[in-house]
Amino acid sequence: MSDRLKELAATKAASYVQDGMVVGLGTGSTADFAIRALGARAEEEGLEVQCVPTSDASARLGESLGLDIQSLEDQPVIDLTIDGADEVDPQMDLVKGLGGALLREKIVAAASTREVIIVDPSKVVDRLGTRSPLPVEVVPFAWSLAQMRLMELSRLADLRQGSTGETFVTDNGNFIIDCHFDEAGIVNAKELELAVNAIPGVVENGLFVELADIIIIGQGDNQVRVIER
Repeated sequence: MSDRLKELAATKAASYVQDGMVVGLGTGSTADFAIRALGARAEEEGLEVQCVPTSDASARLGESLGLDIQSLEDQPVIDLTIDGADEVDPQMDLVKGLGGALLREKIVAAASTREVIIVDPSKVVDRLGTRSPLPVEVVPFAWSLAQMRLMELSRLADLRQGSTGETFVTDNGNFIIDCHFDEAGIVNAKELELAVNAIPGVVENGLFVELADIIIIGQGDNQVRVIER
């Protein structure tokens, strides 16, 4: 998605936010545009919101824009969350987590009355697992066992590496294993989610089943497409 389309979709998503809301801040380049759009509304309109970030990076960005950053402990009920996704299927189910914040993203999504997802057309797929790997967050002690078990559920399960070749570590101090599937993708997302989370050492996975309420797709000609559940 070009930066212009990201900005258009993010601006549309930010328009759902009303004064006095508790807002979840997603993680990633698209979510960053939404955070900036909220910051602009706060500055220009006097919009007052309390924000629960899904990552340390989103918290830092929100703070730099003057947004009121709160913890989930302080605000356990969230009115609306704006986030991105790596895949969206026709049932509005998602794969998320390529940015490494899937655990906090899922917790915040579960705490939200409405989850607004921003994507570009390339993220819309007929079946999950055909474009993006499925990230699975695991505790470091169990990563080798988890990888072995995940290989039984997927075609390939790779321990994620950072940009300089070291093992990637999440904000929660965990590792991520990326599960790749064949051309058929993930046949039953709900069943796979249960099977993955049953593996000892798995903290959470990037399948977001029945959590998205609104999908905003950035398109050409300065247009966005909105799909609501």
